[in-house]
Amino acid sequence: MINKQILRIRKDLDKLDNKLLEIIKKRVMLVDLVIKNKKYKKDIVDKKRISVILKNISKKSRAKKIDPKVTNRIWNSMIKAFIDYEYRNFKKK
Repeated sequence: MINKQILRIRKDLDKLDNKLLEIIKKRVMLVDLVIKNKKYKKDIVDKKRISVILKNISKKSRAKKIDPKVTNRIWNSMIKAFIDYEYRNFKKK
């Protein structure tokens, strides 16, 4: 049997997940704008930008005392998911 403390914490996690979904929705809208401004499919993956993003996330994670391995995995997954999204939604050449 799960204790009441865990149930309360899970309720807070569910609320936080809902907020994350709203943030992801905003990110999708911004990525849609990026897609509209890219001319060619080959422009979708920008390795230099990805490298800079991951380095910044790692630095910021350490500064905020968050395990950088956790944030790196999250951002790597998110970047891959959005690259896939861009490929699926890119309408030009």
